Formats: sequence, structure tokens, C-alpha cells
Amino acid sequence: MTINQSTAREKAQILSEALPYIQRFHGKTVVIKYGGNAMTEESLKHGFARDVVLLKLVGINPVVVHGGGPHINALLARVGKESEFIQGMRVTDRETMDVVEMVLGGAVNKEIASLINQNGGKAVGLTGKDGSFIRAKKMMVKSREKKDEWLDIGQVGEVGSIDPGLVSLLDSGDFIPVIAPIGVGENGEAYNINADLVAGKLAETLKAEKLMLLTNTSGVLDKEGRVLTGLDAAKVEELIGDGTISGGMLPKVNCALQAVKNGVKSSHIIDGRVEHAVLLEIMTDQGVGTLIKGG
Repeated sequence: MTINQSTAREKAQILSEALPYIQRFHGKTVVIKYGGNAMTEESLKHGFARDVVLLKLVGINPVVVHGGGPHINALLARVGKESEFIQGMRVTDRETMDVVEMVLGGAVNKEIASLINQNGGKAVGLTGKDGSFIRAKKMMVKSREKKDEWLDIGQVGEVGSIDPGLVSLLDSGDFIPVIAPIGVGENGEAYNINADLVAGKLAETLKAEKLMLLTNTSGVLDKEGRVLTGLDAAKVEELIGDGTISGGMLPKVNCALQAVKNGVKSSHIIDGRVEHAVLLEIMTDQGVGTLIKGG
């Protein structure tokens, strides 16, 4: 078999470039929020699973937190229940919560864990109800119409506290935790929590090296549409102030910013539509998204 020398050199260069990153992040924890196209396109799903397995094999501890909004919408439609959103939050009555648990804690969680296992990893699927490790409190939404009114949107929660013990135990046993963003209230009730928020709080609690948020965009863009990276907290707040960061990107940026302010070394908003985006961001000089660094 003839070896293409140019291709061989290119591959060797890539592997050589990865070495200092492997050395730097060996033994560190990386929390990855997995969602968007990376979760629905077959080639991207398998690529993500291989990336996570490779990280574990080179001594980095990946922790995966996943969403699943489109899957929830599909099942609600199938059972004839209409999805309702207030200020971007899904109104979650008891029946909807049953569907959320079935989809996130069942089908989606098990599919991701299975994909990782098929690619040689040892993934364990969890929800925050397991061992009550994600304690939740009810979220109320402030009305935009009436100044002093708060809206009840059902079993939607925010993170009260996270017990890192279960995740740390799995990490130390060479397992890869795959976590559905469902928390438990003080009376044992389930709460649907935004996956970005869970990933951010988990990264803070685990004192993670990195928080990575996979999205369907190239990252944070300037007003000319170019990807911005190497941002610190002051620069991010300046970009929010002048309107460069706005709309749907704001919650993700705020989540990433909060994480670095609370001890996570860096946050990354990366393009999940790029094959092997996780590896490219962690182990190459150029990366594939926006890096927000801590102080």
C-alpha cells in the first residue's frame, strides 16, 4: 500500500500539536453541554461519542450534560399535547413533566450513553434525581406586562445545589457521566432545568478546567459576523453593553461568563455542526469557537 507522504505529515503534525494540550489537561475535568445539530445528525453523534471516549483515554475527565427540546416537542405532539413557552421557558405541568422525564431521562440519555459505550467508553446515564445530586428549586418568571407579577410555569426549576460526590466517584472509576438536566425538589418532585444552567453550575461545583457549550452557531460574532475569541469578563460585558451580543446568544454567554467568574478556568461556545468540534477546540491552536477566559 502506497502512503501519501503529504497526508502522513499532516496527520503527524496534528498529533504533535495535540501533545501539549493532552499534557496540560491530563487529570482535569471538562463539562460539555451537548445539544443542537450535534445531537441529531448521525455523523455528528458518532463523532461526538468518539471525541468523548478519546478525551477519557488520554486522561481528561469529560462530563456530558445534554438537552433534548426537539425530542420532547415530538413526543408531546404525538400524544396530542401542545407545547407552550413563556419567555423561552417551557411551561411544564405534571403531564408535560412526565414526558420530559421519559424523553430526557430515558430515551435521549440512554442513546447518548449507548453511543459512547459502542465507541469503547464506559458511560453511565444519570438524572439529577439519582442520589438527589441536583437539588432544584422552583423557578418563577417575571411578567413583562405587569411590573410586580410573577408567573408560575409549573415544574421548571433552577439549580439549588449540586453534590459532586456521585460524578467524582464515576470519574475516578473511569466512567463517563451522561447527565439529563432533571433536578429534585425538597418533597421529591421532579423539575425540568435548562441544560446550559446545569452544565454551568456543575462545572463550577466540580472546579472544572473547562465548560463547553455546543451550539448551532460559529460562536460569539462581532458586528461584521466574524468569530470572537480569547475574551475576558470585561470584554464580554462590553460586548453585551454595546449590543454586539444579544438575543438567543445572551443566555449562553451569561452562563459561560458566570462559570469563569466562579472558578472555571475557561468557557467555550463552540460550533457543534463541525465534526469533532470538541477535540478541535481542546487540542488545537486555532479551535472552533469562542473562548471566554477567567481572571
